Amino acid sequence: MEEPVKKFFRLAPGKEVRLKGAYIIRCDEVVKNAEGEIVELICSVDLESRSGSEGANRKVKGTLHWLSDIDARPAEFRLYEPILNEEPEEVEVPETEDEDAAEAAPADFMDRINPNSLKVVKGFCEPYIADSEVGASFQFLRMGYFCKDKDSTAELPVYNRTVGLKDSWAKVAK
Repeated sequence: MEEPVKKFFRLAPGKEVRLKGAYIIRCDEVVKNAEGEIVELICSVDLESRSGSEGANRKVKGTLHWLSDIDARPAEFRLYEPILNEEPEEVEVPETEDEDAAEAAPADFMDRINPNSLKVVKGFCEPYIADSEVGASFQFLRMGYFCKDKDSTAELPVYNRTVGLKDSWAKVAK
């Protein structure tokens, strides 16, 4: 986030975070293209802060999970949400022989369908995960539990989120 809000403990200009299993880095510069979109972050690394070393004791507020671009393999992730938006209130349906009234009930149900119940995201994964068997399951840190889908190919593995995790940042962002 270029201009972080309170309680944003991720990478931002001038802020430090730990790369999980690696070093502490600081974002020094944000590079944008002609359209104003962020295309690159220029960061510096504290080589004394490698995980497990003496310099790693320095505290930073955020830890990022990362994957080297050398090892990264393209993948597709299907993020499922509830298919219905909210639970209906208890409504007593009067008995009637009026066909029009009976047919009106399904429209109420259809109005509750969540159009965002499936979000397909492109990303990257580790080679071990990409080469796994269909049906193999994994916990992706801070994302949830995923299962490799039968739609997977050698070029593009596909993973379905089966169980999500609580996202405390989503509450703050609202």
